[in-house]
Amino acid sequence: MLAKFLLWYSVATMDEKITIIEGPPPIFEAVNDGWALGLNERAQLSVPALTRLRTFNGPALVERCYRAWNAKAPIHLHYRNDFGVEQSAPIFAARNVETSDGHVLLLWVHLDSDKVEYEFDQGDDETDEDNLE
Repeated sequence: MLAKFLLWYSVATMDEKITIIEGPPPIFEAVNDGWALGLNERAQLSVPALTRLRTFNGPALVERCYRAWNAKAPIHLHYRNDFGVEQSAPIFAARNVETSDGHVLLLWVHLDSDKVEYEFDQGDDETDEDNLE
């Protein structure tokens, strides 16, 4: 389930960041798509990740990203982590999806490989073990 986020961008530095100002920290998913892994052309080692954010203005935020990239300028996602510490991640791809609940902004970002912790969902596959008998 997607958490509701309120996204905001600074008028003074319009093309530099997208900031989450309300809601829980974003949830980042591992990216295994070849195209996303191929875009990891950074000097430092980073982990590509996807986050999904609800917003009222998805198309405008995607346009903001496009304008920054077209001008060869970086654009970052600014957010607070689980401890309330401000963090930033460079955005390398963006897409807006319209749902019945409103706009969902898909952002592919680069996360610092030293700070990434993986969580694996074991799921409810206990029924498979029961069938081995």
